[in-house]
Parts: sequence; C-alpha cells; structure tokens
Amino acid sequence: MIPEIFNPKSIAIIGATERENSVGRGIIENLKSGSAELFYVNPSSKKVFGEKSYNRITDIEEDIDLAVIAIPKEIVSEVVDDCIEKKVGGVLIVSAGFAETGEEGKKRQDEIAEKLSKAGIPLVGPNCLGILRPPVGLNASFAPGNPKNGDICLISQSGALIDSIIDGAKEENYGFSLIISVGNAAGLSLIDYIKIADEDPSTKVIALYIEGVDKGRELFNCLKKIKTPVVAIKGGKSEKSKKAICSHTGSLAGEHEIFSAALRQAEVEEVDTLSQLFDVSKALAWQSAAGDRVAVVTNGGGAGVLLTDQLYEDGLKLAELNQDTIEKIENKMHPDYSKSNPLDIVGDALPERYEIAADNFLAQENVDVLVVIMTLQVMTDPLETAKRLVKLKEKHQKPILTVFMGAGKETTEGINFLEENKIPNYSHPKRVAKPIKALNNKK
Repeated sequence: MIPEIFNPKSIAIIGATERENSVGRGIIENLKSGSAELFYVNPSSKKVFGEKSYNRITDIEEDIDLAVIAIPKEIVSEVVDDCIEKKVGGVLIVSAGFAETGEEGKKRQDEIAEKLSKAGIPLVGPNCLGILRPPVGLNASFAPGNPKNGDICLISQSGALIDSIIDGAKEENYGFSLIISVGNAAGLSLIDYIKIADEDPSTKVIALYIEGVDKGRELFNCLKKIKTPVVAIKGGKSEKSKKAICSHTGSLAGEHEIFSAALRQAEVEEVDTLSQLFDVSKALAWQSAAGDRVAVVTNGGGAGVLLTDQLYEDGLKLAELNQDTIEKIENKMHPDYSKSNPLDIVGDALPERYEIAADNFLAQENVDVLVVIMTLQVMTDPLETAKRLVKLKEKHQKPILTVFMGAGKETTEGINFLEENKIPNYSHPKRVAKPIKALNNKK
C-alpha cells in the first residue's frame, strides 16, 4: 500500500515565500497544480500569494498530512519539533547542510531522524529535490514543472539528475508513476522506496540511479523478492567519483564489480547511460517478457546490419526465416528483397509491404520479438505503417519494437502513434538491442 504521504490531502510548506527563484516559491508553484489543500508557514510574512501565512505549523487548526520543510539548516530541528507536536502525517526536508557536509551535519541529521522515528513520523530527505506522484497530481518538489503521467517509477540519489530527466522527458512519450529524490535517506531508505514502488499498481518498472549503498545485502535481498522489473545505473565507478559521492549524499560507494555481480543475481538490468535507462525502462513497462529469437524487417540493409551486430554482441540471435514464410510473401515483395533475416524489403516499401512481412514473420513459432526498422524515403508512410504495426501487436501478442529513424514531422507522427500504443521506438538500430535483452531477462 502506498503511504499517505504520497497521497496527501493537506500540505504545509514551511519556508513558503513569493521570492523569485527561491526553493519555497518553486515548491508552492508545483503544489498548486495538485488538489491538496495548501497551508503556508513563514513568520516573516502575513500572507503568501494572497493567502494567510502562519507563524508556526502548530498554529494551523486543520490536520496536516505532509509538512515540506525548505528553510536554513540551523532551524530545521526546531521546526521538526513543531511537526511532531502537530502530529503531521510525514515530513519532507529539502533543506541541505546535513550528513553530506561532514560530521557536524551528520550529527544534526541523526538527531532529527531519531526524533521523527520515535514519533512514528516518516521522513523523506533531507537534502533532496522532493517527491512527485503524477497519477494523483502530487508535485512536492522544486523540479522544473510537472512530468507526464506514466508507468515508470524513478528513484534517484541525485536530485539534479531528476531535474534534467523531467525536463527532457517532456518531449518524450513515456511518463512517470512516481519520482522520488532519495537525498540523504535519514528516514525512509532506498529499500523502503523500492518496496513502495513495488506495491504501487501504477508502476510497471522501477528505474534507479544509485551512487552509494549502506545496507548492500538488505538491498539485494529486497531486489530479489520484488515482482516489478528494475533497471539501474550506478554512479561511482572510479576512485575519484567515489570521493565525490561522499560529499554529495554522505553515502559510501562500494566496488563496482561486486555491485554489478549482485545486480545480475537480483535480475536487475544494469545500464551505462541515462538514455539506456529509459530505453530499457519503457520496453519493460510496455512489452511482455520474450525469448531471445529476433526477427527484423527493414527497408534499409545497412540499418539491419548494424542491428545484427549489436544483437549478437548482447547474446541474442536472429530467427531463421522459414521457407513457408518466403513462399507466402514472395509475390508481394520487391524482386530484390533479401529472403533472409534481417528481411530487407527494400527502400521503396509502402505500409502494405511492411504489414505483410511483419505479419508473416510474427506468425512463425520461432520468432519471439520483432524489430521493424524504417529509414525515411520519399514514398515512406510512417504514420500508416505505425497504425498497421499496432494492429499486428494486438493480433499476435508478441513484442514489437521499432527503429523509425529521422526526426522530421512525418516520422515523429508515426513514432508518437507507436509509443502512445505502447510500442517503444528507438532512434538508432544499436539502441534497440539492450531493451530486447531486458525483455529476455524480464521477471
């Protein structure tokens, strides 16, 4: 069950302000897009955005489900005491200046965490961007606007990366069920967040950015037990980056080789780039598990060669094109089509030729996954081809992934239609292999 702090009906912003370019203002502007009742706490202002501002959270008569704290570190402990007295449902501390700064900051953090723990009040942070839950309109963060609603849960030990991901995802077709900035994790931990995401019916895949892990064995036992597929990217592979991690979140980075081996044992897909993180995540969220036998339909021979190289590099294989299939499609293909896998249906292929080739390939029992590549020619029709592929996915109930190359208006319309119907598209043939490998490993 999702904790109430991820679905608050009432939120107090402690450090609420109208000041331009401030964290407090950014949080208010994001929260205004939701439905929760907002209460402003700032002893220096009688009103914030025309609404009453309270001196202390204890002055508010109504119950508070979530208190968001964005104030200087020196007075956070005092405000936390007020939150405990008020019996708030949860506390989110975005303020920095705690364990990531050294021993003094860690002592300050531990005291706050201990007080909240004794009071039975969950703590998110400190030193974090906040939490977002698009399905219920919650954006308790100072992120750059609201991400799209979707089925990927992003859990990150870097708030700044979340900012960039949200901004970049506005032009993409995937969205988020939950976004959690872990921060210093003095209260709720990375393990807690993974368990929360696993119980969230809106989450189909969990995407992790991890730097340091304090309870490695407990984390990997958790990852083994959950049902939701997980994709992870690990920061801190070099010695110098490990030192940077300690000053970032106060966490310790372990040996990467050991970490990677543990991820494999837990059936977690490890990736190397943020692009791969979401390439793989959307495939796992939108497609069913599949075997390792891949069929490829392409109107460009070179693109098919590039994909073939990457498939074998990732331990996948091409399914053999059956003679029965060749006989069925022979008279409906260009005379120079390849008669092999990858099935090169030649550059002038119209939607009908794509449909015939894809339909008959998917009908083969030895085909687990189909990849359709399209290079844009004068006669190419991306949108109509996309519509036919969506119907074939419903007909055959097998994963289809596409590589519609190019970013022109016509290609974009086709790509958008594919992804709106849960067929993931990739801009280059080599990008599609790792998502297929993840489907092969899917829990």
